[in-house]
Amino acid sequence: MIDHFRMFAAYNRWANTIIYQSVAELTEAEYRQDMGAFFGSIHRTLNHVLVADRIWMKRFTGAGDVPGRLDHVVFDELTVLTRARQTEDVRIIDWIATLDDDDLSGKLTYVPISNPVEVTQRLSPALAHFFNHQTHHRGQVHAMITTLGRPSPILDLVYFLRDQGKQWL
Repeated sequence: MIDHFRMFAAYNRWANTIIYQSVAELTEAEYRQDMGAFFGSIHRTLNHVLVADRIWMKRFTGAGDVPGRLDHVVFDELTVLTRARQTEDVRIIDWIATLDDDDLSGKLTYVPISNPVEVTQRLSPALAHFFNHQTHHRGQVHAMITTLGRPSPILDLVYFLRDQGKQWL
């Protein structure tokens, strides 16, 4: 099972690289335009994903800074946000590499920002949510990019596997 999460950590970095490359081709106005998504714009959605990843990584590892709001804009400039995303993706990959199958059945206790009531759960479903959450919001960014009439980035897991993830085929 740990190999499954290692695959998702690598896929996550690959998909983020593609989505950020697509976003870099947008005009500033397109990047910041309120598109009616949950967090409004591509800019705010990408910031949310970084915020959520930092929150979860703090829960998982006990280390790192976390904002107090899910809609916090961590970085206003796309170039700075891109570097932070790359750093966070490496951090995720490196941390997942330290885990083994026994770790996945261990318990995790945390207090959500959205509902401050202590939650205890196994690590494995928390990791599944962590990676699914990223995919969900990348899908929103994908939809906003294509709504703007831009080329559709290809983010399917199968393409990652064929391109960079052959060890998981």
